[in-house]
Amino acid sequence: MSAWRVTCVAAVLALATGSATRVAAQELTQLGEGVAQPGNKPLAIPHAAPRAVSAATPWSVRFARAVMTRNPETHRRWDYTAGVVLGAIEKVGQARKDTQMLAYVKRNMDRFVTADGAVQGGYSRDEYNIDAISQGRVLFALAVRTPDPRYRKAATMLREQLRTHPRTSEGGFWHKKIYPQQMWLDGLYMGQPFYAQYAARFAAPAERDSIFDDVATQFLLVARHTRDPRTQLMYHGWDAVHTQPWADSATGLSKQFWGRAVGWYMMGVVETLDYLPATHPDREAIVRTLQEVAEGVARVQDPVTGLWWDILDAPNRTGNYLEASASSMIVYALAKGARLGYLAPRFQSLALRGFYGITRNLVREAPYGVSLINVCQVSGLGGALRKDGTPRDGSFGYYVSEPVVSDDYKGVGPLILAALELGQ
Repeated sequence: MSAWRVTCVAAVLALATGSATRVAAQELTQLGEGVAQPGNKPLAIPHAAPRAVSAATPWSVRFARAVMTRNPETHRRWDYTAGVVLGAIEKVGQARKDTQMLAYVKRNMDRFVTADGAVQGGYSRDEYNIDAISQGRVLFALAVRTPDPRYRKAATMLREQLRTHPRTSEGGFWHKKIYPQQMWLDGLYMGQPFYAQYAARFAAPAERDSIFDDVATQFLLVARHTRDPRTQLMYHGWDAVHTQPWADSATGLSKQFWGRAVGWYMMGVVETLDYLPATHPDREAIVRTLQEVAEGVARVQDPVTGLWWDILDAPNRTGNYLEASASSMIVYALAKGARLGYLAPRFQSLALRGFYGITRNLVREAPYGVSLINVCQVSGLGGALRKDGTPRDGSFGYYVSEPVVSDDYKGVGPLILAALELGQ
């Protein structure tokens, strides 16, 4: 039995018993941030060519059920990590009219939303953390399928954060108050789909158009500053005042094309366009940013497996690896973009090739169903030093030395969405 499988089995068995290791095992498996892989490194994969893997039950359902089996409670705190997987399970539950899935989502949201509509579980408006907005997207579906007013109240509270959220001189939301003057690609997914959906569902008519304008500004501002015209890829972060140690002093840009950051941006675009009016004057320009980055990621899709690398444009560099969350996000965004006509039809084939690459190379059987391996646990820029005392300096070496885990929701959630989008 592999070391990875031993880890998974041990965690599940510990949860099933009253042993002294129960709390530690719960923390390991219920954070939503993955089960450690040996040495915090990528597991070996077969590098198999993309090919459909037959399954009696759709992959979207299998992975949704695996999350529910492994994690009765998805996360200890209010966080985008839980939000991305709960939102995905919600969509599968709606598509299949699966009451167990829908109940699971509601139960996990109700852990954090009080009767009067306050959000608990670590949320603090004063932190001005754009990541904290993302889980709020699940509130909209709950507000539709239940008369309980607390979900709308909670959504309105999150919208109020954006009203006073600090901005760059050009109007871009800071990623967090502790990351001043910085915009990261991640933040476009974290804030803008919620913001646009709030405008469409709950905003007063007098402010609806101004919110849509603000949403468009965020996407176009980040695209203007982070897009590389040579590769058509986007750098992870931009420092508006060019003072961060990780930022180029001339451009304010970080150094690398981190795969998951690009995936977050692409997902943010396709999910925001669901709510941005068809007549909005900036809609075409936003679609164009998606088209440009889609061309870029198409060029760096691995020719053998159909997957994408942690650092997108460095496939042969020592330490780089084919990464599950970036691959899942890109597959989902390409598939949805092609279906809705934002992208050319050929991108549907690229997405399907990527999905088959994931299921052949990065999916394993597990005690709780199916498992997704080789997910980068987290990568960021600046802030506190890492546990080993080194900085998050945006270098290639930094990104590929971050822990690699299995079953992190940042990979599983997008994979569920990709499977659902592709009818798999």
